[in-house]
Amino acid sequence: MRSDRQVVDPLSGRRVLVGISGSIAAVKLPLLVSALVQRGAQVRCLLTPSAARLVSAEALACLSRHPCHLDADQWSHQAARPLHVELAEWAELVLVAPLSATSLGRWVHGLGDSLLASTLLACEAPVLAAAAMNTAMWSAPAVRANWQTLCGWPEVLPLGPAAGLLACDRQGDGRMAEPELLLLALESLALWGCGRDWQGRRLLVSAGPTVEPLDGARCLTNPSTGRMGVLLAQAARLRGATVELVHGPLSLPASWLEGLSCRPVSTAAAMEQALAAAQPRADAVAMAAAVADHRRSSPPSHKLSKAALGPTLSAGWEAVPDLLAGLVQTRPQGQVILGFAAQSGDVLGQARDKWRRKGCDLLFANPIDQPEAGFGAGSNRGWLLGPGAQERPLGPAGKLAVAHQLLTALGALLRPPAPDPPAGAPPAADR
Repeated sequence: MRSDRQVVDPLSGRRVLVGISGSIAAVKLPLLVSALVQRGAQVRCLLTPSAARLVSAEALACLSRHPCHLDADQWSHQAARPLHVELAEWAELVLVAPLSATSLGRWVHGLGDSLLASTLLACEAPVLAAAAMNTAMWSAPAVRANWQTLCGWPEVLPLGPAAGLLACDRQGDGRMAEPELLLLALESLALWGCGRDWQGRRLLVSAGPTVEPLDGARCLTNPSTGRMGVLLAQAARLRGATVELVHGPLSLPASWLEGLSCRPVSTAAAMEQALAAAQPRADAVAMAAAVADHRRSSPPSHKLSKAALGPTLSAGWEAVPDLLAGLVQTRPQGQVILGFAAQSGDVLGQARDKWRRKGCDLLFANPIDQPEAGFGAGSNRGWLLGPGAQERPLGPAGKLAVAHQLLTALGALLRPPAPDPPAGAPPAADR
């Protein structure tokens, strides 16, 4: 595997159009625009009249290094072409955030009576749409119908709102996805587009380290942040999957967990129990967690003195059960399993032996003693081992890019989903 390849940011150099509509969540967009520019993207912004009352056009122009466009700019006798057409053709990626109920309705029903609405109608680039509104508005039948229509469009990646405390003091669904998650979704859009090849699939992912207590104050763990597993889970969700995530303590933005069904655990025993409970529901499993190999059989609940610590730790250890091998042994028919192997030294040689012993369908082996890979790094590289003596090098690339490659390989081994029953057909159990 080549080690001299430079890891390229998928957003670097990309032309990103940011459309901001009238929701209080608009105040979060300047930070996102700044982050995009720092990653090398070319950014242009446009504001609806309602959004212009919430966020400064001057601030967005300064942060994006381009003029911020308003409705009043749409038509000019000095412009050779309409602005909405120019912007639509310029953009490679489009972010509409927040997407209000009004802008959603205009878009879905083909109304071009504003700069944002007409730009979206003229646009052929992939669009990330992040809804935000009051909980009751989000639940209104008209809004739900419009959202369902939007979700069916092939060039739109929809991000529904999350639950939380809203600016109207309502507790419930309606909060726009946080800027960190929007940035992640934009990166996914640049890498993969709006493809929904995991639609209707269920993926079980483990991520992060386990923590094994040594006494009441000390523990045995590792430097895993959980980034690879969580990005794999989010990439699958953005591609249409329903994802369950079993994770140890994470060192990541909390917003990266939005949209995932999460089960936080600490010890290997708790992770084993959670995985066993979730496995029967999954079409595929990705075992990305960094599980401890050994643990104290009976750690004391109190803190040991320094004098007592050494002699106590020299005995009373037991091996942690092999969670990956256990999942392979108990998997239901048709379930596909991806294992991970963080290695140093002869990574490929060790991975070949591990893949044969574990019995998983795919194994991704990555070095932890080389640059651009391993615990805490933003990028990864390694080999993917699979059926037919497959040994495919992956990376170096950002971990989200590697996650998409792993999902494609995993999805290729899944059985075709069962077709939907014809309208009016009785449930399968009654046939």
